[in-house]
Amino acid sequence: MSSASDTALRRTSLYERHAAAGARLVPFSGWEMPVQYTGIRDEHLAVRRDVGVFDVSHMGEVQTCGPQATAFLQHVLSNDVRRIPEGGAQYSVLCREDGGILDDLFTYRLADCDYLTVTNAANHEKDLAWMQERAAEFDVDLIDRAPELAMLAVQGPRARDLVRGLADGRLPPRMHCCQRDVAGVPMLVCGTGYTGEDGVELLLEPEHAPAVWDALANAGATPCGLGARDTLRLEVCFHLYGNDMDERRNPIEAGLGWCCKDETGFVGSATVAAARAGGTPEKLVAFALQGSGIARQGNPIHGGGAVTSGTFSPCLERGIGMAYVPADRAALDTRIEIDVRGTVRPAVIARKPLYQTKGP
Repeated sequence: MSSASDTALRRTSLYERHAAAGARLVPFSGWEMPVQYTGIRDEHLAVRRDVGVFDVSHMGEVQTCGPQATAFLQHVLSNDVRRIPEGGAQYSVLCREDGGILDDLFTYRLADCDYLTVTNAANHEKDLAWMQERAAEFDVDLIDRAPELAMLAVQGPRARDLVRGLADGRLPPRMHCCQRDVAGVPMLVCGTGYTGEDGVELLLEPEHAPAVWDALANAGATPCGLGARDTLRLEVCFHLYGNDMDERRNPIEAGLGWCCKDETGFVGSATVAAARAGGTPEKLVAFALQGSGIARQGNPIHGGGAVTSGTFSPCLERGIGMAYVPADRAALDTRIEIDVRGTVRPAVIARKPLYQTKGP
C-alpha cells in the first residue's frame, strides 16, 4: 500500500505495467518510478549484452517555435544551435549568468524554426520559467509539452534491430530524429540515450505508451528500472544533474567545456570563457576503487574534494564513481583515498569512460 506521502507523487501512463510486473516503485523527482524489476545487475547486463526498455516519461519537454526560435535557443543554450541540421540532435547545458549549471539538455530540431528540448524531471518547471523569462525579447513561442508526451528508452546492442522490426521505416542515425510509426503508433524516434549503448528514445502520446511497452517487451526487450539506468550511465561517465553538476558548478570544472561554444554569447558565456582560460580550483574526475567497497555521493576524499556519484560496476566488478578533486590532483593515475563511512578506501583516477562499450 502507498503511504500518505506517496499519494502526491505523479505516475506515468505505464504505472500499471510496472506494478503488474512486480517493480519496486520509489519516489523520484516527484514521480513514483520503478527502480528495479528482477534486479539492477540483471537489468544492467541485459542492456550491455542485449536490449532493455526504460520508462523515462518523467522527463520534461519544451517546444520552441517561431521566426526567432534559433536565435533564442542560441542565446540560452551553451552549444551552437545553428549547427543542428533539420532532424538533428544536440547536447548542451543551460547556465546562469555566473556560469552555474541550471540543467543539461538534449535539443532536437524538428523543422527549420521548430525545436524540442528535453529537460531533467526535477528541473523542468524551473527550466521552463527561466526560458520564458528570457523569451520576452524574441519572436518565439514556448510550449510545455511534458503533459502531452511519454518517453521510452530502448537501449542495447540489439535495440535498433528490435525497434526496426516494429517500425514502418528506417530508424534515424545516432544524434538524429524522425517521425515514425512503431507498433502502429505515431511518434518521434530519436537516436539518443543515456547508457553508452546504441539505441533509440521514443516520444509519443501517453495513452499509447502501454501498448508500445507491451510490443517492445513481447519482442524481447527487458524492462529496466532507474537503478540500472544509473549504473549504466556511471560506467560510461555520463553526468547526473544534482550529483555531478548543479548551480554551484560551471561547465569547465564539470568537464563539459566541449558543449560550450563561448563565441555564441550564450547566457553565462563570459564566465565560462574566463574559467576555460584561467582554470578552476577543482575538476570532475572518474575513479575506480582498488579493492572492496563502494563509494557514495558525499563521501569525502583525503586532501580535498568529494564523491559526486558512486556505485558497484556490474561490468568492471568493482566500485567506481566520479568526484571533484583539487585541480592539481586531477591527473590520470593519481591515487586518492576516500572516506567511506569511516573506512579509508584506496582508489585511482581513471580515464573516461570507465567502461568502453562497443557503442553506437
